Amino acid sequence: MRQLSPPTFADAPFFYDRRSGRLHEPEDGRQIEHNGRTVAYFHPKDVGLYHFGSYHPMKAYRLTLTNELVLGYGLHNYMQVHAPRKATEEEIERFHSSDYVDYLSRVTPSSLGADMAHNRSLNLGTDDPTYINTHRIGDDDCPAFTGLFQFCQQYAGASLAAARKLAIGSADIALNWSGGLHHAKKTEASGFCYVNDIVLAILELLRVHPRVLYIDIDIHHGDGVQEAFYRSNRVLTVSFHKYGNSFFPGTGAVVETGLNEGKYFSLNVPLQDGIDDDSYIRLFRDVMDPVITCFRPSAIVLQCGADSLARDRLGSFNLSIEAHGECVSFIKSFNLPLLVLGGGGYRQTSVSRCWTYETSILAGVEVPTQLPSTPYDAYFEKDGFSLLPQLTSPGIPNMNTRKDLEAIMRQIKEQLRVLNGAPSVQMQVIPPSLTGTDDDDPADEEKEEQEVGPGQAGEVRFEIK
Repeated sequence: MRQLSPPTFADAPFFYDRRSGRLHEPEDGRQIEHNGRTVAYFHPKDVGLYHFGSYHPMKAYRLTLTNELVLGYGLHNYMQVHAPRKATEEEIERFHSSDYVDYLSRVTPSSLGADMAHNRSLNLGTDDPTYINTHRIGDDDCPAFTGLFQFCQQYAGASLAAARKLAIGSADIALNWSGGLHHAKKTEASGFCYVNDIVLAILELLRVHPRVLYIDIDIHHGDGVQEAFYRSNRVLTVSFHKYGNSFFPGTGAVVETGLNEGKYFSLNVPLQDGIDDDSYIRLFRDVMDPVITCFRPSAIVLQCGADSLARDRLGSFNLSIEAHGECVSFIKSFNLPLLVLGGGGYRQTSVSRCWTYETSILAGVEVPTQLPSTPYDAYFEKDGFSLLPQLTSPGIPNMNTRKDLEAIMRQIKEQLRVLNGAPSVQMQVIPPSLTGTDDDDPADEEKEEQEVGPGQAGEVRFEIK
């Protein structure tokens, strides 16, 4: 395999080049670096075995398919590989309310049925003192299923472990494809998302990094993350998404720019059906280049929801896997500490191909387009055994006119002009978490993580499924 050498802009004065700031410390006596960058891959054991329901579009086995392709291509040999521990209730409560976490930790399909039946029997509805707040669990989007809380603990624990890895400087890039569940709110589930691992990870990064940039390329607006940091000037959120015609979640207009100290630190790029590769890549570069120049983040979190791909069951864009990966490659080229997460994606074979391709980009390894043989070959037969099948269609109209996209860019440039550079944040010592509930040093957390059970690159396959 040939290693890729993407262009770098780290010499620009507003970028922080990690390579000049420290020497990598190997954890297991060997160094895994490519192009001067250490990549850590997090995959919770058995995270792909959970089942939302037969008719639910979210299929956790897409994570198993992705992991099998990553291993089949041998990409684990180019990364540190970790099977992280579960997040604790206390860690999840750094963002989510304690009553919500308590209910989430106890709810089962049968108990939820009883709670909902009780609520239906009440004459006063939500005003009844015996009303049970189910925190929107039980809606069509967010069912209760066997092992629900354990699933949340696993993907949230992986994102927290990945953030700690970046925070202590033992990795430059960290990946957790099981994370990226961007709709969950402080007190309720939403849009297939129960615990907002992204917010938890950003809070962890903020203990060390003065400014964190969040980028979302899921077709759905990253509303949960935007809402969490809507009044903060230390996190700039940027979301590229479909907007209008009652498309979920119904937020993400250009005029949503933040409040109070966070005014102008929320940036939205609302798009219409059918946007194609050329339009999307051009717009993404035109937006993100000045955003990074202006905000000067010291770390980036990139949510790579794959429902923005063509032919997704819930999406309506016309993007190829290559275009999706080009966004990842562009952000990687800035040489900033980078946390990469999954997200939406409801055509499982497209999702697994996309995230495998993006893993190869982040690891700096060029892989063959012929898929490796795995126990799941039957899933990929329909589109042929290619990593990059033809997904886009010239017959799908692009409803985003050049005039529309230029208008979006004008609004974004005006917002950045008003923003006028990054906030001044004094960072003399590592602060506690923003909720004031955690006084542990991230390095100590990382040591605990290593003792609990990280995988190592080159482990046998069944140990990290």
